[in-house]
Amino acid sequence: MELKRVVVTGLGTLNPLGNDIDTYWKALLDGKSGAAPITHFDASQFKTQFACELKGYNPQDHFERKEARKYDPFTQYAMVSTAEALKDSGLNPENYDPDRVGVIWGSGIGGLETFLKEVSAYAKSDGPPRFSPFFIPKMIADIAAGHISIKYGFRGPNYTTTSACASSANALVDCFNLIRLGKADVFISGGSEAAINDAGVGGFSAMHAISVRNDDPKTASRPFDKDRDGFVLGEGSGTIIFEELEHALKRGAKIYAEVVGGGMSADAYHMTSPHPDGLGAVNVMKYALEDGGLKTEDVDHINTHGTSTPLGDISEPKAIVTLFGEHAYKISINSTKSMTGHLLGAAGAVESIATILAVQNDIVPPTINHFNLDPEIDNKLDFTFNKAKKREVNVALSNTFGFGGHNACLAFKKFKQ
Repeated sequence: MELKRVVVTGLGTLNPLGNDIDTYWKALLDGKSGAAPITHFDASQFKTQFACELKGYNPQDHFERKEARKYDPFTQYAMVSTAEALKDSGLNPENYDPDRVGVIWGSGIGGLETFLKEVSAYAKSDGPPRFSPFFIPKMIADIAAGHISIKYGFRGPNYTTTSACASSANALVDCFNLIRLGKADVFISGGSEAAINDAGVGGFSAMHAISVRNDDPKTASRPFDKDRDGFVLGEGSGTIIFEELEHALKRGAKIYAEVVGGGMSADAYHMTSPHPDGLGAVNVMKYALEDGGLKTEDVDHINTHGTSTPLGDISEPKAIVTLFGEHAYKISINSTKSMTGHLLGAAGAVESIATILAVQNDIVPPTINHFNLDPEIDNKLDFTFNKAKKREVNVALSNTFGFGGHNACLAFKKFKQ
């Protein structure tokens, strides 16, 4: 069968750099850091006392008080970014069939805040066990996709992908494939995460996964820098509208970019560490290129997973050189996690938005906080250190890798009819 073409027609976000797409994009180009001391809880006794929290977010700006109580923060974030993306897309009940609109969402953890509060209250209670009737419905990772479909009446395929930090990238790949196969006309996809709390910070700290640079939070996320000491925990949401090309053209939709390939692979190596030679990363990028009928020399830009961890930041550049050979040195590479922090299951969506905007605007956001070269990293690569770069971006990849060895990669291309 002839596969259908898929395009991006709407974007929305709520993240540490901005509560809408325009603010987010400007902050990326300006090289701003979203890191600051934690305000969500008293972190004074924790080894890490900072994170990339949302700024100026108030649930009552978006929800009635009674409604907000039904949603864990990760679901609130999903609803807010989706509202922006739908408005941006121009989709309305007159120009789509609700049976042909689906929602596939990604979240690595889901309602951690709800779980923490309910179990903490139970542990402190001396009486009979008392739990909120909303405990389970607020906590489960699939509920954001459910609430989006309920609010807007979307009756197409609906589920959630959970693959740690690759969760929302996997959701996007699934949406791309289902539209290509004719299973739906439109998908609302993306991911959300809300893990900046005692359990989230404590758990990642116990793994020695997050930075302890408490004296200078804004420079703590240092992808590819010799003195990196772990990632910075972030929170938020990103929503992307994927649409079948003819459906989009028929309703006169604006088109940001075309989605041309999606790859998925596994490291099959270690619970939390990447394959040292980046084998899974090589495969996932190769699969995305093959899927899109692209050659290695077609790629202009890669938004890397680039977490600012000691091992991950070595293996991914190795994978890029292995796959792309000499062309690797002509690709503008970056890590927007240097600014947003690591949004866990939402990272793939929020970083894909940055990649899509790079294709649309022919500009690559920087990798900030680079001070010292790491001799174990091939520094002949163009990491777009510290300053945005204007250049032609016809094809770009967005890489996302998760604990458990899960890898996902999306290929975006400048749209030409």
